Amino acid sequence: MNTQGSVVRYGVIALAMVVTAATQTAEAKTRAPSDARLIASAERAAPAAVAKGATIVSVGADGKMRTLREGHNGWTCMPDSPATPGPDPMCMDKNAFEWAGAWMGHKPPTSGKIGFMYMLEGGTDASNTDPYATKPSAGNHWIKTGPHVMIVGADQGFYDLYPKSADPDTRAPYMMWAGTPYQHLMVPIK
Repeated sequence: MNTQGSVVRYGVIALAMVVTAATQTAEAKTRAPSDARLIASAERAAPAAVAKGATIVSVGADGKMRTLREGHNGWTCMPDSPATPGPDPMCMDKNAFEWAGAWMGHKPPTSGKIGFMYMLEGGTDASNTDPYATKPSAGNHWIKTGPHVMIVGADQGFYDLYPKSADPDTRAPYMMWAGTPYQHLMVPIK
């Protein structure tokens, strides 16, 4: 084979290797994270004493919930959602899990059945006024909240004790989704 033929052949091989590497990188970005990565993400939502014994569930692109790990302490944790702009893993007790199920199912939650949730990585992807907003808009008061805990499912009298503002100071306790069936108290922590 002549030198020119070798150069072309090696050039084609190099090009094929670059295209293959780029394709593999693109596929890796669109592939779902491994269960181990999802579990690690979910565990970052709460203190280790809670997260290590929690059931870990993940909601797929089809909206169906899948158990990644069975727990034993009554808590359920969910990993960060790749569909949202920032980190948002959460961990909740039984009552808060029921409340979250009502919210996701567009059903009224049971009032007076108080639940507790951890979001120690914060939440950067929510409207403070619209429980079902999926992206920022001129009127939905998109907020960013650092690490916090939430109290959900309380009676109205409890929530009346806290500030209600479309654009709250997220460094202090405030009401999220005030006036809706899904209103809850947001309590920032460091």
